[in-house]
Amino acid sequence: MAHPAERPSVLFVCVHNAGRSQMAAAFLTHLAGDRVQVRSAGSAPAATVNPAVVEALAEAGIDISAEVPKVLTVEAVQASDVVITMGCGDTCPVFPGKRYLDWKLPDPAGQGVEAVRPIRDEIEKRIRGLVDEIAPEAWR
Repeated sequence: MAHPAERPSVLFVCVHNAGRSQMAAAFLTHLAGDRVQVRSAGSAPAATVNPAVVEALAEAGIDISAEVPKVLTVEAVQASDVVITMGCGDTCPVFPGKRYLDWKLPDPAGQGVEAVRPIRDEIEKRIRGLVDEIAPEAWR
């Protein structure tokens, strides 16, 4: 595992890994590049990423059309320095020495792009704060 000062690793977790966690991972990858290792997963992954999420991110210049929801594994949590949950409930394993954050965000499942945009914008704001905290040189 990388030391946080070298290359922090972040795992985003939501239920379906089709919306919030995909947006967060995409923004972190977009803003921090290879300075941060990024993972996302779901406790009950969907078959595909939410099309409204794909569209909302495309409007922000980020293409996630090739992404596929992934199942949450114990190994992914163990390999991450920061674990950010977005409604996965008690299904996310907790290990000592990890930093856990819980971001309360509306679930974009079943919503159109109009409803997804404010969620996207809030996630981008939080990701910018996270990048500033864990890898500030990544976007200066």
